[in-house]
Amino acid sequence: MLCLLQVHFITKASPFQVCALSLKPLPNLTLFEELKQSRNQKVLSDMKNALNRLTQTAPASRRHIVQMELDGFSQLFEHFLFEEAQHIIWDRISVLPKDAVQDYSTLHLPSSEKIHQLLSKLIVVKLNGGLGTSMGCEGPKSVITVRNDMNFLDLTVEQILYLNSTYGTNVPLVLMNSFNTESETQKMIEKYKGLNVQIHCFNQSCYPRTNESSFLPVAADCDIKSNKEAWYPPGHGDFYESFSNSGLLNQFIEEGRKYCFISNIDNLGAEVDLKILNLMDSAQSVHGGELEFLMEVTEKTKADVKGGALVIYEEKLQLLETAQIPKEHLEDFKSNPIFKYFNTNNLWIKLNAVKRNVEEKWLEMEVIVNKKKMSNGLPVIQLETAVGAAMKSFDGSKGVNVPRRRFLPVKKTSDLLLVMSNLYKLKNGSLSMNPLRGSDTVPLVHLSEEYYKEVKDFLARFQNIPDILELEFLTVSGNVYFSKGVSLKGTVIIFGNGSNKVCIPPNAMLQNKIVKGALNISDF
Repeated sequence: MLCLLQVHFITKASPFQVCALSLKPLPNLTLFEELKQSRNQKVLSDMKNALNRLTQTAPASRRHIVQMELDGFSQLFEHFLFEEAQHIIWDRISVLPKDAVQDYSTLHLPSSEKIHQLLSKLIVVKLNGGLGTSMGCEGPKSVITVRNDMNFLDLTVEQILYLNSTYGTNVPLVLMNSFNTESETQKMIEKYKGLNVQIHCFNQSCYPRTNESSFLPVAADCDIKSNKEAWYPPGHGDFYESFSNSGLLNQFIEEGRKYCFISNIDNLGAEVDLKILNLMDSAQSVHGGELEFLMEVTEKTKADVKGGALVIYEEKLQLLETAQIPKEHLEDFKSNPIFKYFNTNNLWIKLNAVKRNVEEKWLEMEVIVNKKKMSNGLPVIQLETAVGAAMKSFDGSKGVNVPRRRFLPVKKTSDLLLVMSNLYKLKNGSLSMNPLRGSDTVPLVHLSEEYYKEVKDFLARFQNIPDILELEFLTVSGNVYFSKGVSLKGTVIIFGNGSNKVCIPPNAMLQNKIVKGALNISDF
């Protein structure tokens, strides 16, 4: 009978480590299952040998760091091979109790004295490892110009500056970079020297991409600069270990810091909220006891099909991702009102709880398998984790249902159109809905991928951003250009004339219109 190394898999001192190992016989395995397990053992052995060879190619001064990171990758790869697909058992999902998610409207602003005390315990962490390639830009996504010649990083720094100057505090900004974004980010932050904001940086891990056929690393050596495409940052779930390994976690705890607020740098709605910070300091978790992990959620709309949802599963509050749903229940997950909240990836976490879970090696996160193709067409896989998935590993957790304004990510140029428009007002680095809008709803916008995917093409097609205060729905298909002074209201659908240039004339007002070809305009 085949013996298999049984593992309870959890993160470690480089991101993943096994806490208990035992050789146990696997009873009642079919011949197919035995062959599969035997094959996986061979694949794992070959991978470990390849990783050892990679480590030896690293410069002596960096070999310890490389070894630690590749050990982490090895454990993640082992988890990928031997753990069954982590689909949940549908019948074990329970309805969220009323106190699992607290509504933002019930929160209170603390006194001025308490605000100062709370901010002295806070650090702000921005996840800054992503590139702007999906929008046709080189370098970090955080340097894309968003509004008033300011980029994501400029707006973030201005928010922290305003916070520190208003309340006489010194809230530090921490950037989690990747090997893709580190160099340019370091250049960017030079211009903030002398301002009342401390900026700290650390890098997340660097893992080798895996050939989908051979299950071996694509990289031939550890010279990352000469072959960046062979390496990748393993998702923001790497935050906990990399933050600890950087020394910053211990440093902030020693300084008396107690909480971290984590969010994506491209979420322009994710600013420090004093009401939520006060909740983090005073509330109890869903099962009572000290609150260690607070996740901002918001109610789903028809457009929200990807975000993970909060559930009670096996008596623990946790984040349920789409990849964990059995195929036969996918539609239920998307439409069932039980799953009405989704994760904004705005997280509030106690630093001492992060330290405890890292040291005790008790951060459990599901593996995300991300399939890619390299520029030469080679299929590869990236194994990643998500920061919110660790929620179930903390002793006390809770959700807070926040207004939609706290979830304003810029993933496509259609999002960029919204945040650059008169739909929002900008003050002290923060965007707020223009009161002339009359509601908090955001228009649904779809711009042709062929002509608007890249930022430079998007900007070339707008002499200035249209007035969209009264817009509800916009679709633009084709090579369409917008002149100055255009106003869009209600539902507007524009079909271009193939690749031929179509220009919306200056000062045009389109309200509930369908525009076809060479400006053939009709009402709905």
